[in-house]
Amino acid sequence: MTSTETMIRALADRAELADLVVRHSLWIDEGRYDETDRLFTEDVVVNSPRGQAHGIQALIELVRSGHDTYARTLHSKSNLVIEVDGETATVRAHDIAVFVLDDRTEAIAAGIHRYGARRTEDGWRFDRLVVTPVALTEAIGRVL
Repeated sequence: MTSTETMIRALADRAELADLVVRHSLWIDEGRYDETDRLFTEDVVVNSPRGQAHGIQALIELVRSGHDTYARTLHSKSNLVIEVDGETATVRAHDIAVFVLDDRTEAIAAGIHRYGARRTEDGWRFDRLVVTPVALTEAIGRVL
């Protein structure tokens, strides 16, 4: 590859990985569980304050066990740091989430998401995710 082709490939990889992070937020907030295989590999491993999941079905169950109890959620990711190394990549993102508990109570959570990704025949997919909480409002602690 020429240096221009290499640069274009690197930019395309970064754009695709950044898009996956955005789609992860929509996947949670809008319950797009039928799109899970567009974001994650079959053997995905997730560690979060809610627990651990191995595989797509376990991931969906883990997310739904908590998020289905809220009236609504809104996740916003920022400060992406994307490192591509051939066919694998890592992505670090800050996540701020609003959890609507009921018509009078919201809770806010902040955390760091560390994704691992690999290139598949269908494009980039996350194969691991570690969620590290930074701050939780008191209300969220009551529902976790």
